[in-house]
Amino acid sequence: MRVVPTELPGVLVIEPHVHRDGRGFFLETYHADRYRGHGIPGPFVQDNRSCSTAGTLRGLHLQLARPQGKLIHVVDGEVFDVSVDVRRGSPTFGRWVSVVLSAENFRQVYVPPGFAHGFCVLSPLAQLEYKCTEPYDPRSEIGIVWNDPTLAIQWPVADPLLSDRDARHPTLAAQLDLLPSYSV
Repeated sequence: MRVVPTELPGVLVIEPHVHRDGRGFFLETYHADRYRGHGIPGPFVQDNRSCSTAGTLRGLHLQLARPQGKLIHVVDGEVFDVSVDVRRGSPTFGRWVSVVLSAENFRQVYVPPGFAHGFCVLSPLAQLEYKCTEPYDPRSEIGIVWNDPTLAIQWPVADPLLSDRDARHPTLAAQLDLLPSYSV
């Protein structure tokens, strides 16, 4: 596998080795020792799967009391995946990176704790699977509005399909006191 650092330290793009032949393909989607060796510590304690239609935007989400690291890949379709550094005091606070993840390119992205995450579906349907380093804790979850003007994320849709909750999230600036602190 090849691991590509992004502009945000800790956010990594993983390009697994795909073994193809006349029958199809095979790849490892996770191997604890190999991933740990590339700075993806785990352990992962929960696996999730999400299925969404074209134009759906989910996010931007993070957990405060039990921050989650997430290892994300697409098993069907294509998404525009976004990670945002929301750690107060971080040199990259408020910056974001995106990567296109698809069933065709097999890429994965690791989003470390302390980062908000979201994605937008580019294909007619997309299914994501992701591993989490902490269990989901709805009492600890907060969100940032998808079109926060301070973040200025260049989403590939102008009028996304949103959940009621995601449509009502406040801006990053309105939640500064809640956000995790950066530590070296």
